[in-house]
Amino acid sequence: MIKFDKFTLNNGLRVIVHKDKSTPIVAINILYDVGSRDENPNKTGFAHLFEHLMFGGSRNIPVYDKPLQQVGGENNAFTNSNITNYYLTLPKDNIETAFWLESDRMLSLNFSKKSLNVQRNVVIEEYKQRYLNQPYGDVWLMLRPLAYKKHPYRWATIGKDISHIENANLDDVKDFFNKYYAPNNAILTIAGDVETEQIKKLAKKWFEPIEKRSVPVRNLPVEPEQTEKREMSVKKNVPFNAIYKAYHMCSHNDKNYHATDLISDILANGKSSRLYQSLVKKQKKFSNIDAYITGDTDNGLFVITGQLIKGVKMDVAEKSIENELTLIKNNDITEYELTKVKNKVETILELSEINVLNKAMNLSFYELLGNAEDINLETEKYSKVSIEQIKNIANNIFKETNCSTLYYTIL
Repeated sequence: MIKFDKFTLNNGLRVIVHKDKSTPIVAINILYDVGSRDENPNKTGFAHLFEHLMFGGSRNIPVYDKPLQQVGGENNAFTNSNITNYYLTLPKDNIETAFWLESDRMLSLNFSKKSLNVQRNVVIEEYKQRYLNQPYGDVWLMLRPLAYKKHPYRWATIGKDISHIENANLDDVKDFFNKYYAPNNAILTIAGDVETEQIKKLAKKWFEPIEKRSVPVRNLPVEPEQTEKREMSVKKNVPFNAIYKAYHMCSHNDKNYHATDLISDILANGKSSRLYQSLVKKQKKFSNIDAYITGDTDNGLFVITGQLIKGVKMDVAEKSIENELTLIKNNDITEYELTKVKNKVETILELSEINVLNKAMNLSFYELLGNAEDINLETEKYSKVSIEQIKNIANNIFKETNCSTLYYTIL
């Protein structure tokens, strides 16, 4: 069990403190409740651009990394469809440096044409390298708009079109910052050998003077139920034919989320999993195959991906996947198999409680979902999943009309 204290500053910043005396390193995580789903459809990629801009200097600190490195700290960040997350670790004696750094860039970024041009070019280069110039890199640029027609999950975090970033100006980025990078739209979590009263003093000193802002009320379009199968075929210069099947599923907060996650583990968690044993080892239809869930805060996707063995026809490979899904729909699961994947999940959850940075990130995320206390209920929720629940969910999800399939073939 992860124990912690929680308080909220007058400006709306939520603060979580977890004491862990086993390490001299303190982890500080600040989660902003903004992701690519919050972008203007005509100006996408901004959440990801800000992940980079936030390192471009702020009002009183021209170079973010330099003072952090001088006190033995490290930092990084990530953006996805739902959140933007910044994190750092440093020795506990230098913790105030982290509060100074993070509060200054929340207060005011250094908006300059030079900084924008530098970070914009970084993002454009990343787009080319990760999405255009590597095999299968553009899968999500095609699969997302195939699966989603209304919800803003229909574009990737990098953006719908790179021209949106190429054309971003200072007014655009200032507006995005002022809307979302506010204390009342953030969660600050500190994990390590710290005292709650110490953190309260630091939080009030460095963050409370920052005024709360008017954060837009999130009112996203609901994705309608998919009622017909969708398919898309592309030919590219890739080494193997590949297939990507995306089924709509529930959100992270849904009562069926944990059971759905266990289905993905039954199918593709390790070499003893069903898809590997049947389709890679025995039938030799795929060189590798995977199944996973996106874990989104709104209704997400259950994804199955595989690269075909040369000579295997696409329709044959696809049918073999569907046969495996049919087995689960028909209740072909034993208590032993279910217990095995539950034990794996429990081990992973226990391991995630060792590292202070993992704990800081996870506490922030569960607070965003509704209540940080729920982090301690995860093992119980997985343990309660039944075979009957898995069967019902599989029959609800794995329908032809609920699936968007991308066929990625050799040019």
